[in-house]
Parts: sequence; C-alpha cells; structure tokens
Amino acid sequence: MAAPNSLEETRQKLLAQPQRLSGLVEYQEGAIVSRMLLRSGSGNVTLFAFAAGQSLAEHTTPYDALVYVLDGEAEITISGRPIRAKAGEVLIMPANEPHAVAAPVPFKMLLTMIRS
Repeated sequence: MAAPNSLEETRQKLLAQPQRLSGLVEYQEGAIVSRMLLRSGSGNVTLFAFAAGQSLAEHTTPYDALVYVLDGEAEITISGRPIRAKAGEVLIMPANEPHAVAAPVPFKMLLTMIRS
C-alpha cells in the first residue's frame, strides 16, 4: 500500500475509514520520513519513521507534545535525561524543556502537539 502524497490525500484516506498507522509512513535508509495527518490552528498530528542512526537535534517547543511509539525503540532525551520508549509506549515531552530524539534502531512514532 503506497503512502498518500499530500495532507489532503491523507485526510481523504483516513476520513471515516480505519487505517494502520504504521502503513502510512515507510522507512527510508538514512532518513527521517514524516507524514502530517492533521494540521489546524490548535495543533498537529504527525507520523514519523526514523531509520537507524537518525536523530533530531535538541530543541524546545512552546507546547507539550505527546509521543506514541508504534514500532521499534526510540531514545528521547528531555532536559538532559535519556529515556527509552518502546513500541506501544507513550510519553509527553513537556513544553519549554529541551528535548532530542534518536533512533538506536528503526522506529516509528506518532507525535501529537496541541497548542494552548
């Protein structure tokens, strides 16, 4: 099953039709692949697939972010504290605290950010 190419195609695919989240984004060697599922003024829902060895550098955001690991295992560092999150686990990256994400193995995550 090919992943949708645009936010509108993704919306149409998901509109009142159940889909497997992990099938909406595929791993790509040496890359981080993202697929926006929803975007509005009140927040975003984005699906990510990290190839092993890939990472997002430390940064901060003004909003809490909910991370749900769908596949594999992530290393998430929050305020200098490394945390391992495995498939099926969820955690919150708190607003205004520095955080980074690394892939010791390939992993997929769903990131939900709600603006307040």
